[in-house]
Amino acid sequence: MPRTHTHKEHHFQASDTVRDVVIGMSDGLTVPFALAAGLSGANVPSSVVVLAGLAEIAAGCIAMGLGGYLAAQSDNEHYASELQREKDETRDMPEEEREEVAKVFRNYGLSEEQLKPLVDTICADEEKWIDFMMKFELGLEEPDPRRALVSAVTIGASYVVGGFIPLSPYFFMTVNEGLYVSVGVTLVALFIFGCIKARFTGISWIRGGLQTTIIGGLAAGAAFGIARLFK
Repeated sequence: MPRTHTHKEHHFQASDTVRDVVIGMSDGLTVPFALAAGLSGANVPSSVVVLAGLAEIAAGCIAMGLGGYLAAQSDNEHYASELQREKDETRDMPEEEREEVAKVFRNYGLSEEQLKPLVDTICADEEKWIDFMMKFELGLEEPDPRRALVSAVTIGASYVVGGFIPLSPYFFMTVNEGLYVSVGVTLVALFIFGCIKARFTGISWIRGGLQTTIIGGLAAGAAFGIARLFK
């Protein structure tokens, strides 16, 4: 008997979570790194770098987490608003809404004879009709009601993890020693993070790693240079 092969499609399902990790980790690595480098350039004691870094990580974690929460909450509110609008329109102007359904199928090249039974079937069930309009007319998917809280926690936690990477050497070393170790450790972390991020964005891992490393390095270099200039 001929062998049959089952086709399996593998799609990445956690895009929202990855996006939140990328947002939190990118800023967590870059901002405290630049702050620590700038303070090191001013030649302050390592204890000052640590205290300032911890304060910045705390503030950044809260600000970034709150930003993620509000963004996700706005998505929920926008979806609810558009859903109510579609409910009202299907009840108040059904013929216009039927035409919107037909227009979707026309865009796929279906003839009037082919699309009529499809339109009739979809519009016979109000719930399916509204769901169809939300997805194919407006391009909206129903958001997870827990999304706002999950996003806030994910972004905030990622920021903290990223922030402690450039700051940690200053816990155990003098400011000059800590700067050198922080630069080396953080640039490696930025490159690795950029490579991982590239895996999910579709660009080459080399390009992703270099982009992230260069951006973080430029930010830290600018902060260090300014601190040295005005020291």
